[in-house]
Amino acid sequence: MNVLLIGPPGSGKGTQGKRLADLLGIEHLATGDLLRAEVDAGTDLGREAEAIMASGELVPDDVILALVMPKVRAASAANGYLLDGFPRSVEQAREARRSAEEHDATPDAVVYLEVPRDELKRRILARAESEGRADDNEETVTNRLRVFDEATAPLVDYYRGRGLLHEIDADRSEDEVTESILAVLPKR
Repeated sequence: MNVLLIGPPGSGKGTQGKRLADLLGIEHLATGDLLRAEVDAGTDLGREAEAIMASGELVPDDVILALVMPKVRAASAANGYLLDGFPRSVEQAREARRSAEEHDATPDAVVYLEVPRDELKRRILARAESEGRADDNEETVTNRLRVFDEATAPLVDYYRGRGLLHEIDADRSEDEVTESILAVLPKR
């Protein structure tokens, strides 16, 4: 099973992604984690992405596609994937779809996590404090939410139009959100 998990920063993609991947026996691919690993490793891609990430802007499509799509294809060929944080724009979605179709790695479902804006900010700032994430501060959070609204929110309509979208109220307990997601996924 191949699943995309989308939603604004702080909506619980990472938490739900790990839980669902474990429950479904598929690989969890989190683009934020993949990018941070590249930054920590000091790769060329990591250095390119670091300054962009620090400002809260989106990493360019070609960089993200080069990082993510080989992992998506490999996971799909195995047991499947749960991809969180990608794509972040309709153009990324179209490019990823073209690449995925060539390898029979397209998503079976897209889950959108909805959370009120005030709760998103509270969650992100709490996470920044507990995890020491320098890329999460008040200014960057506001910018990341603006970028999400401009670039990523149109994905909801894109995937709804393709008949893949499932909208989930993610302003509930982790267990309730997980149960709601599992209930909408295609049965194996």
